[in-house]
Amino acid sequence: MLGDVRGGQILLTDRAYDSDGLRETITCAGHLGQHQVERFFNKLKHYRAIATRYEKHAVNFLALVMLASIRIWLRHDGSVL
Repeated sequence: MLGDVRGGQILLTDRAYDSDGLRETITCAGHLGQHQVERFFNKLKHYRAIATRYEKHAVNFLALVMLASIRIWLRHDGSVL
């Protein structure tokens, strides 16, 4: 699965699929973005409608996640939204 990943590429991981062997392989290849993924989901959970799954329809919930993601990205990019 990781055979196609080369140096200079970004590999984002999630803690749910963590094992010592996998983590060692990723670290040796010079890729480890798990903390960025975890930090993003932590920021995403600051939005109450997302954290509580207020919207029950999948399409509307996805729209809320997208809007919150855009707002997080704009804040990271230096905007003052």
